[in-house]
Amino acid sequence: MDVRFPSRSDVVGSYLRPEYLHQARRDFKEGVIDRAALTAVEDRAILELVEQQKVAGLKVITDGEFRRSWWHIDFLENLNGVEGYVPEAGYNQQFKGKDAPSYNIRVSGKVSFNPNHPFLAHFDFLKKATETGDESIAKATIPSPTMILRQEILANDGSSRLDEIYSDVNGFYHDLAQTYRDAIQAYYAHGCRYLQFDDTNWAFLVDADKRDGLVARGIDPDKISDICTQIINQSLAGKPDDLVITTHICRGNHASSWLFSGGYEPVAKALFATHYDGFFLEYDNDRAGDFAPLRYCEGKEARIVLGLVTSKFPELEDPELIKARIKEASDYVPLENLCISPQCGFASTAEGNKLAIDDQWNKIRLLNRVADQVWAS
Repeated sequence: MDVRFPSRSDVVGSYLRPEYLHQARRDFKEGVIDRAALTAVEDRAILELVEQQKVAGLKVITDGEFRRSWWHIDFLENLNGVEGYVPEAGYNQQFKGKDAPSYNIRVSGKVSFNPNHPFLAHFDFLKKATETGDESIAKATIPSPTMILRQEILANDGSSRLDEIYSDVNGFYHDLAQTYRDAIQAYYAHGCRYLQFDDTNWAFLVDADKRDGLVARGIDPDKISDICTQIINQSLAGKPDDLVITTHICRGNHASSWLFSGGYEPVAKALFATHYDGFFLEYDNDRAGDFAPLRYCEGKEARIVLGLVTSKFPELEDPELIKARIKEASDYVPLENLCISPQCGFASTAEGNKLAIDDQWNKIRLLNRVADQVWAS
């Protein structure tokens, strides 16, 4: 594992799209431009974003998820055995204060990795633009395998055909892990050395209302947590030593709204039993709880990335308060194992959060300044 990453001041992945990219997507949807023309606009926007990230002082560079509509669905629906569809009842999770577009994924056959997955070519473009001889590294972000599990086992929206496809649910779990082992090897073969699994499933499992709902259906949320740990660790088995794989835990992030609430305590033991090299943890408000669950990190070499700056709103946090919270977290995790970041991306869906692009960069620069002061060499 490269100890430089996660970086002391890191990022989750998505950024606000420039207006000309929004317009190009509208034009493509209306048939005004073709796919090649849209791709050319995306390429331009990503090249600009790479330079903007470097100017802002970041070493970890992403493509902003500029080619996606959703942080997760675009990747998942391009796996074998997974399809996107429009559910009759709408999106199966209710955001607080904002309706999400009516689109989702479901398992349609035996799940496996698509060796021609379009995200691999997307990463090739990012890597070539990013890794130009300086210290920058291209970071790829994809949804966790447990996002498919949640949709099929936990969401309960009536869309699942899993029983028709898998006579034994353990076969489904096995295929999820194998799919991601193959994805990891594919990304590695394309030169990726920093990969992140984004995951709202753990946040679903900490929410008291969701846990009560599972129990009412005869599902033990603690058992599901253990199954998630097993799937993730089986996915990570055999990963190359020089590939850093982290995860990001989020309670929902669509147009500055959210889905779930609750501290990490109910899942902390299972979560920190996963073999990730780093954990990006949402800690920008009271919905995330306190730092006590970090005690389960004791003895682990993984870096803990504290999401202390919100990506949802433009107001800048007090740097002294950020430093105080880092110090508080260091009661559970040594300072040398801590990092900071926004609590989530700035645009988990193409619409983006309710702040301006300049506000986004102000947040990044604030994190960089605090990191320089806290971890000054």
